[in-house]
Amino acid sequence: MITYEDFAVRAAQLRLGIDQACHKAGRKPDDVTLMAVTKSHPVDAAHFAYRFGLKSVGENRVQETIDKRTLSSDPLFWELIGHLQSNKAALAVRHFDRIQSVDSEKLVTLIDKAANELGKSFPILLQINAGRDPAKFGAEIEDAPKLLECALSKPHLKVDGLMTIAPLSTDPDVAKHTFETLRTVRDQLSGSFKIPLLTLSMGMSGDYESAIACGSTLIRVGSALFGEREV
Repeated sequence: MITYEDFAVRAAQLRLGIDQACHKAGRKPDDVTLMAVTKSHPVDAAHFAYRFGLKSVGENRVQETIDKRTLSSDPLFWELIGHLQSNKAALAVRHFDRIQSVDSEKLVTLIDKAANELGKSFPILLQINAGRDPAKFGAEIEDAPKLLECALSKPHLKVDGLMTIAPLSTDPDVAKHTFETLRTVRDQLSGSFKIPLLTLSMGMSGDYESAIACGSTLIRVGSALFGEREV
């Protein structure tokens, strides 16, 4: 685990990169949220993020997050960005502040049920496999309207927007095409359902500049802040 001083230098450099990418795209830096991806790192990583002024952290595993939240007193916004198994949906609703990886009607129904039992309205993002990558989770592009319709029908869910993960590739155009596709899907869904879908969660350490150019409002960054994760 790096020191906070090293983290602060990395975070400041990343902030500068975000500002430059926004300027190049004709966007305001305040329109892009930086999420620190703390998965596979000690709870200190979340504390570093909070100390620097970041508001949210992303995690992949439910139990890992439960353990970290038990140890953390920082008022952070904890988001699930990894694949969610249906048998852990209720636990996720209890211990996360938002789930970004909702990719099936079954999950929508289970999350809504858990939110109802807890007596709260729960925010989600719909994960779309905009890059059509067989190695990635996410609803197919063609299934996005039906998935959104299902989510909007649930009284205890709030659909904030969409999320995607670009395929691994040495060709930067692959990520760019993925991000452009998600933006197009968002625009079409927003028009059809007459809802804003303000959050576009796309872009990570290696492709966030392209994501910002394509309209991302939230980038999920881990290795550029903390170094490589433990296996």
